[in-house]
Amino acid sequence: MAQVKVTLVRSLAGRPQDQRATVVALGLHKTNSSVVKEVTPQIKGMLHKVRHMVKVEEI
Repeated sequence: MAQVKVTLVRSLAGRPQDQRATVVALGLHKTNSSVVKEVTPQIKGMLHKVRHMVKVEEI
């Protein structure tokens, strides 16, 4: 499976609770923190929901 590096580039301040929960579920906590995830349909959906707050790079 492909992997992606997800980096939180925008703050969670002032965001709706569902977007905050999605970011935390991805394993991101602070701005500029990064995680590497396997690409699955669930992860794609989560990334789509918060696409305006994260940067995604293929590895």
